[in-house]
Amino acid sequence: MALVVNLKTVTELRGKGDRIAKMTFRGLSFFSRVLENCEDEARFEQVFRWPIGSQVDGNEMLEIQVFNYSKVFTNRLIGTFRMVLQKVVEEGHLEVSDTLTDDNNTAIRTSISIEIKYQTMDGSVKVWSDGEFLDIPDDCDGTFQFETDSLLSGHSQSSGTLPGRSFHGIPTFRKAGKGVFSAMKLGKVRSSKEDHKKGDDPAILDAEDLDRKAIRLVGGLDPDAISLASVTAVTTNVSNKRSKPDIKMEPSSGRPVDYQISVTVIEARQLIGLNMDPVVCVEIGEEKKYTSMKESTNCPYYNEYFVFDFHVPPDVMFDKILKISVIHSKNLLRSGTLVGTFKLDVGTVYSQPEHQFHHKWAMLSDPNDITAGCKGYVKCDIAVVGKGDNIKTPHKASETEEDDIEGNLLLPEGVPSERQWARFYVKIYRAEGLPKMNTSIMANVKKAFIGENRDLVDPYVLVQFAGQKGKTSVQKSSYEPIWNEQIVFTEMFPPLCRRLKVQIRDSDKVNDVAIGTHFIDLRKIANDGDKGFLPTMGPAWVNMYGSTRNYTLMDEHQDLNEGLGEGVSFRARLLISITVEILDTTSADIMSSTEVQMEPVSNISESATGRIEEFFLFGTFLEATMIDRKIGDKPTSFEVTIGNYGNQIDGVSKPTSAKKKKEGGGESEEEEAELIHNSSDEEAEDDGDLTSVPSTPPMKPVITDRNYFHLPYFEKKPCIYIKSWWQDQRRRLYNSNIMDKIADKLEEGLNDVQEIIKTEKAYPERRLRGVLEELSTSCSRFVTLANKDQNQAGRTKLDRERLKSCMREMESMGQQAKTIRSQVKRNTVRDKLKLVFNFLQRLRFLADEPQHSIPDVFIWMISNNKRIAYARIPSKDILYSIVDEEMGKDCGKVKAVFLRLPGKKGFGPAGWTVQAKLEMYLWLGLNKQRKDFLSGLPCGFEENKAAKGIGIQAVPPICLVYNMKQVFQLRAHMYQARSLFAADNSGLSDPFARVFFSTHSQVTEVLSETLCPTWDQLLVFDNVELYGEASELRDDPPIIVIELYDQDNVGKAEFIGRTFAKPLTKMVDEHYGPPRFPPQLEYYQIYRGNCTAGDLLAAFELLQIGPAGQAALPSIDGPTDSDRGPILPVPLGIRPVLSRYRIEVLFWGLRDLKRVNLAQVDKPRVDIECAGKGVQSALIQNYKKNPNFSTLVKWFEVDLPENELLHPPLNIRVVDCRAFGRYTLVGSHAVTSLRKFLYSLPDKTVNNWAHTGDIVVNMDPEPNIKKIDTVVKLDTTNDAVVNVDLTEDEKEKEKKKKKKKKGDEVEEEEPDESMLDWWSKYFTSIDTMMENLRAQEAALAEAEEREDLEIAAESAEIKADDFPMKGTKPKEKSKDKKSSKDKKKNQDGTEKRSPKPKVEELMVYNKELESEFDNFEDWLHTFNLYRGKAGDDDDHHVVDDDRIVGRFKGSLCMYKLPLSDEVTREAGFDPNMGMFQSVPHNDPISVLIRIYIIRATDLHPADINGKADPYIVIRLGKSEIRDKENYISKQLNPVFGKSFDIEATFPMESMLTVAVYDWDLVGTDDLIGETKIDLENRYYSKHRATCGIASNYSVHGYNVWRDPQKPTQILAKLCKEGKLDGPHYGPGGRVKVANRIFLGPTEIEDESGLKKQTEEHLALTVLRCWEEIPRVGCKLVPEHVETRPLLNPDKPGIEQGRIEMWVDMFPMHVPAPGPAIDISPRKPKRYELRVIIWNTDEVILEDDDYFTGEKSSDIFVRGWLKGQQEDKQDTDVHYHSLTGEGNFNWRFVFPFDYLMAEEKIVISKKESMFSWDETEYKIPARLTLQVWDADHFSADDFLGAIELDLNKFPRGAKTAKQCSLNMVLKEQELPTISIFKQKRVKGWWPFVARDENDEFELTGKVEAELHLLTAEEAEKSPVGLGRSDPEPLEKPNRPDTSLMWFMNPLKSIRYFIWHKYRWLILKALALLLLLLLVGLFLYSIPGYLVKKLLGA
Repeated sequence: MALVVNLKTVTELRGKGDRIAKMTFRGLSFFSRVLENCEDEARFEQVFRWPIGSQVDGNEMLEIQVFNYSKVFTNRLIGTFRMVLQKVVEEGHLEVSDTLTDDNNTAIRTSISIEIKYQTMDGSVKVWSDGEFLDIPDDCDGTFQFETDSLLSGHSQSSGTLPGRSFHGIPTFRKAGKGVFSAMKLGKVRSSKEDHKKGDDPAILDAEDLDRKAIRLVGGLDPDAISLASVTAVTTNVSNKRSKPDIKMEPSSGRPVDYQISVTVIEARQLIGLNMDPVVCVEIGEEKKYTSMKESTNCPYYNEYFVFDFHVPPDVMFDKILKISVIHSKNLLRSGTLVGTFKLDVGTVYSQPEHQFHHKWAMLSDPNDITAGCKGYVKCDIAVVGKGDNIKTPHKASETEEDDIEGNLLLPEGVPSERQWARFYVKIYRAEGLPKMNTSIMANVKKAFIGENRDLVDPYVLVQFAGQKGKTSVQKSSYEPIWNEQIVFTEMFPPLCRRLKVQIRDSDKVNDVAIGTHFIDLRKIANDGDKGFLPTMGPAWVNMYGSTRNYTLMDEHQDLNEGLGEGVSFRARLLISITVEILDTTSADIMSSTEVQMEPVSNISESATGRIEEFFLFGTFLEATMIDRKIGDKPTSFEVTIGNYGNQIDGVSKPTSAKKKKEGGGESEEEEAELIHNSSDEEAEDDGDLTSVPSTPPMKPVITDRNYFHLPYFEKKPCIYIKSWWQDQRRRLYNSNIMDKIADKLEEGLNDVQEIIKTEKAYPERRLRGVLEELSTSCSRFVTLANKDQNQAGRTKLDRERLKSCMREMESMGQQAKTIRSQVKRNTVRDKLKLVFNFLQRLRFLADEPQHSIPDVFIWMISNNKRIAYARIPSKDILYSIVDEEMGKDCGKVKAVFLRLPGKKGFGPAGWTVQAKLEMYLWLGLNKQRKDFLSGLPCGFEENKAAKGIGIQAVPPICLVYNMKQVFQLRAHMYQARSLFAADNSGLSDPFARVFFSTHSQVTEVLSETLCPTWDQLLVFDNVELYGEASELRDDPPIIVIELYDQDNVGKAEFIGRTFAKPLTKMVDEHYGPPRFPPQLEYYQIYRGNCTAGDLLAAFELLQIGPAGQAALPSIDGPTDSDRGPILPVPLGIRPVLSRYRIEVLFWGLRDLKRVNLAQVDKPRVDIECAGKGVQSALIQNYKKNPNFSTLVKWFEVDLPENELLHPPLNIRVVDCRAFGRYTLVGSHAVTSLRKFLYSLPDKTVNNWAHTGDIVVNMDPEPNIKKIDTVVKLDTTNDAVVNVDLTEDEKEKEKKKKKKKKGDEVEEEEPDESMLDWWSKYFTSIDTMMENLRAQEAALAEAEEREDLEIAAESAEIKADDFPMKGTKPKEKSKDKKSSKDKKKNQDGTEKRSPKPKVEELMVYNKELESEFDNFEDWLHTFNLYRGKAGDDDDHHVVDDDRIVGRFKGSLCMYKLPLSDEVTREAGFDPNMGMFQSVPHNDPISVLIRIYIIRATDLHPADINGKADPYIVIRLGKSEIRDKENYISKQLNPVFGKSFDIEATFPMESMLTVAVYDWDLVGTDDLIGETKIDLENRYYSKHRATCGIASNYSVHGYNVWRDPQKPTQILAKLCKEGKLDGPHYGPGGRVKVANRIFLGPTEIEDESGLKKQTEEHLALTVLRCWEEIPRVGCKLVPEHVETRPLLNPDKPGIEQGRIEMWVDMFPMHVPAPGPAIDISPRKPKRYELRVIIWNTDEVILEDDDYFTGEKSSDIFVRGWLKGQQEDKQDTDVHYHSLTGEGNFNWRFVFPFDYLMAEEKIVISKKESMFSWDETEYKIPARLTLQVWDADHFSADDFLGAIELDLNKFPRGAKTAKQCSLNMVLKEQELPTISIFKQKRVKGWWPFVARDENDEFELTGKVEAELHLLTAEEAEKSPVGLGRSDPEPLEKPNRPDTSLMWFMNPLKSIRYFIWHKYRWLILKALALLLLLLLVGLFLYSIPGYLVKKLLGA
């Protein structure tokens, strides 16, 4: 049913402007196109169509509004036309012209003319023909613009059409669907339209009844004229017509994999706390590892490496939390106090580029006090390696840049460096539909005792986030628990943990298990853009899936409930919401701990999550085949469930809320529905009748073949239907469906483009343009569609925000797609393809809706009342909508569904077998939209209902009976397969293929002993009956399943792999001929589980058998080979066209053959076979003595397809010839692609051949590599920097510059030659390499930025603020910051650094040499020979090394016959050698091998202490060198610096193994890792890998030429071999080779400094540019160091460290080479640092005086060199300083060993008392000085410290006044000095400590003098410690106070008391005397008086 309106014209408009019209009917609005610049008339001529679910009522209205359209402002309404549809309902067809009304309902002059049609279902209204609308006049320009089916709806059975489908349309072409474009398969010209649509008539598209399809339009344009731009874009139809359906069979998640996490803790800085002893703890999951403890320092240096190994599923791995914490003074007895922690999840690390953070600073915070701020920084490397990942370690050279902590924080890109604290509130409201979690027996017992029936589950919710857990309370016995609680986490924001885990658990004393788990990805519920939003979600229901619901004590699928793997059944749904609040940590009332809290929250209303609607799910089983034979004998049925609805075996009662809704609110809702839809009675009959039918009746399967059964449905197809009640949140699913469809279409387009590129067809760029065009139109379509239903009930904040951000993203994506489309050129296709793949990922990410609504649908196969196998179908995929784009991609379509085993049973071989294949139709929608539920089924059925009497009309059928069937013949042309899986022990298989179609199956013949069978067989399936309408079967035929097996003599055939295909269908009335027929052979990828297992080359056609029977079919005219009996070969039109080729084989030799059946291989032979023809090598008479072949070249001729892609593989087999004519297969190899061995004639026209003149190759001396331009040119392949010596005048300039430069710095003298050694060269080269890498990165980044800017400029019409994609703005800012810093650095650097001396360089490759030079297979190739079954690992691409039984060395060359004479006529052509003319002889040859091992890095720890004691072992043939006594103790980065010489004879000994072992005192030594090098390929390679060519020729010094042949000799030899003219040395430093002239210096200095003439420099110049020589040129291996990964066979695929080394080879028949160069590690130089502490000042005063309360301090100074705390030295004590002044004149002496090149101190010491030997540490040279207050009875008090980096520390202040805190705070900005250059420094430096607020404060100043001497100088002028001899220092002049009372009590009393209290004392004394006098007076007066009185 549909209402169609043709809007014709609007006339008498006022003014001039852009007009647009809007039509509304039943709330659905469509907009017309915009007519630009119309004056009084607007001719829209546009058709709109509303598909309607119920009859139109006469009272309903149609409304049309006409607007003046404005791009910027809102559209202005001109007038409205409203019409009641009564007349339309009666007549069915009306033409109307009427005036519009304005806002006040008054008529205005403008009038409108429309035509309306209405068609009902029963056809009661007049039916109208297709053509009625088509008589529209052409557009003015005469071309007929058209639009085909809407963008996304390219599905053949779709109902409902699009708004705004116009005739003369919006000027964009939505090309999709079965449109005009589907005719033009990828870029063929139009003449090859589909099948019979030929001739000049415009391609009329399949006219289907108008009700189902949109009106189709015509368009006969040449494809090149079709697009808007002049460039062609090709688009095609959408996926149900694909010939290669993509079906994944095995679940990938949930299977454990190997992971290795390596963490290097380098150092910590700015730790907060006084004088601490820090330890760093690294914790991943449950595992903890600790570093050693560093004493009394706030910036400890560790450089310790930890490795954690895991074997878990990826999800579990990535959710593990990695925690780095710093602990203060931890020891055996106490756990220490936590300073701070840093957390992130492993997934964050894995998602970084290269899966690692390198040299980044982790910022520590205190979890117990969030107000505290930063607690310090830890610098670390973290890398996560999965199997097969290779980590590129950035080269460890200089570590200067990383000192900028702020710029190198350990945070992912885009995360701000200042992270804030935030609260994460997870609200848990309630749950529904929980399963039973107790046995019924228990329940009965309980019932007997308690007398009530309880729900058998006690649920609670556990939430895990960032390593913390929170729980709700337990709700006893409830299937529908209500919690209303919230769990609060406090964590930094944005968090570095990506997933939040919500789990419902059943609380039980015995068995506390998970019921279901749901993960919430924070990236999906937040957006970090500048218009982004904080994480928010809900309130929304989340559905949980897990194991089946029947309760068993030991659930075998319990893992599924924990969230591992794909859930196989609905478990429960939980209502939650999440909000995040950023905390203001400054406010006082904040809770400072990060403990998890649980609080109650208020209840939430029923309607908050949306209105509950009744949904209707309908399904039909059209076919059930491929049922596994294990269950084939029992009656089988299928059950469909959605949530708990439909689950009859183990569901739980329906949710009560839904019931209430139905009983209570039922009527009102029904009434409402009736009003809305004006339904007829029969439709609104009582729902009570409609009970659900969730499962099909059981039926016994019938046998198909010996592996599979099928159910005999024939014409009776069982149906199921279920009613269920859910919140109506369809909008979410709709939006996600639109995006999914866009993504599907994009993916398919991109696959097409890749296929075109891969098969080298023409015009990939056209197809890519088409893809982008579709993408941009569909993005704009999304924006119009998604913006509806804004105010629907239950919309959450996330819905609104997500919609906004999706719309922004889609809009910008559309714009970018447009821009990229205009930039696609043939040469940029690949780059643009990469960009577009990013779009695909973004679309997939956006389409994933985090808030669920309707649960997924499960289909279970039930046999014998047991659940056997299942399929899970997302509900959004089958959800119905009236808008095509919103409809689920499988809604109302017949789909092939494969059932699989649940859980772990589905892993491995069990999961590969198909349990059942269903052809199934599903439809899910609102019950009120139920009208359309059958519309997508193949036509020709009758409904069979369970008769219930009245109102049968609306009851769904329980069975469909098809009375229409078509008979077909299927022809399967099975041509060949390649690269199959090896299923037998021989390393081969005996493959055959089994083809399944519908209920039929057939097999090909078995071909024995091959991995590349060519069956060349046609399988004919006669009388295949298919149900449904013919045209539908033509468009979307059923899937063909092809399974490949390996035939075994005993037991059943073994499964190799499976692939799917769709046949090309020919109906009776179609012509069998081009372009569609006969079909082309195509490659189908074969899958075995999730890994590929080869390709199948085949074609399939399905031919309809008409009334004439089979006679009318195209005849099968194959040559019936008499020898093949009844087997039909593939017919001529389909099999490839063949040509004659000759294949030449170079047989060189066999290597490393292992034993076969315990016997050694003695007389091997190689057999080569291709397409049935072949050749055998000569027999090797004695493999042990000489494994090379005597005859080098043989050839054979063979017929091969002209199309290179169809070339069969070439098989190489090695057999061993035993006695009595027996042959044993040793191993085999299949060369799948012969392309690289195709010989093409050299093109003589190219300039480098026929060039008459000479070319001067000017090797300008490149300026020293400071200028970035020169660097950027170097790409990774040739980063060798050509340094030709500076010319003399430049050197002069340099010297002058130096003189000019003044400054107080002592100039660094240029090191003279004698000081330079090989290591100088090595370190310089590494610097150069790092600089090149950096420059490349910068150049890349710049290029990317430029591209972004171009795109931005072109899509400038986007609103400015919308443009920057996520995170670009902040990034750019940071870039600017960085670049400005770099600039500063450079300026400073150029001012301060003296020009570097010129040091010769070598190439440092940070990979193997092989990867740089294409494995040295320039003419000699190595083929691995395999035997034995292939392993079934997940990743097939990791070749099973155990299967390799040897290697065949040789080569192939193939060419079409006849070959032109030019080749054979060349001079010296040896016909025996064919194309292998210049191949050397393969006789045995003796060679001296010299192996240089420099160092190893990042070794995997081998001992318990997390270290290893590595030493080198070298093996070659029978000889082995074990360098065990020179092991390096406890080092993971050992420097070996050794060379080893071995003599070898090629070919017997050619595989060199360099292994690193770990030395153990007791027991055997363990292998850490090893690397293997094929020396023979290097030796014979044209790249000359015997001895690297140095960059300069010198006869003495560190850069001495080490090849016994001089450059001139090498050059002469190369010219002779390459038959080149030359070399001719000319005057003036010129040399000519072929037609190239090179220039270079001609003088050389010998040791005595005399200059001599020489041609060596010239020859060397040629050698270094050898790749420029025509015809024979190739890059020669330079002097180099290669870095090779070390691998351990026990841990395949995971790197165990790397080793830096190189190999030189010298043939023994030439003069012997000189001695090996000395690369022994530089010995550290012995130095002595003398530090004199003269004075201190302003030291803070700590003590209070007992008597006087006065502040004073007893000062002493302590000092040590970092890493030598035990050798710390103290001055004497300056007692009782009252002013903070201290005088010491005290000398510290620190002897130490120092490596100049690495700027590190080397310390050797025993780690502990139990250590066997000393360990060497390298640590930065830092001097620590501390000031203390001495206490006699308590511990001394620490006052402050300063740490000076001896390489760069601030210059001391001249006076104490000038010395300030800034010398520490602003260290970066101050000029710095190095003690190693200055030698002697004196000055004042500040002491600092942190106060309570963690701010630095000045706690004193020290005047010190640093004096550095070498050991020799120190010996000549010795000094004493402290103030002792020799050279004693004078005693300090200290004030007397400093002497303490017990030394000199009188003095101190005098000082103490007298000074201060003398007046007081004098007064007291006077008073005392007075008192004495008075006392005496009183005492003597009585006696005196008596005397007087008595007159004595």
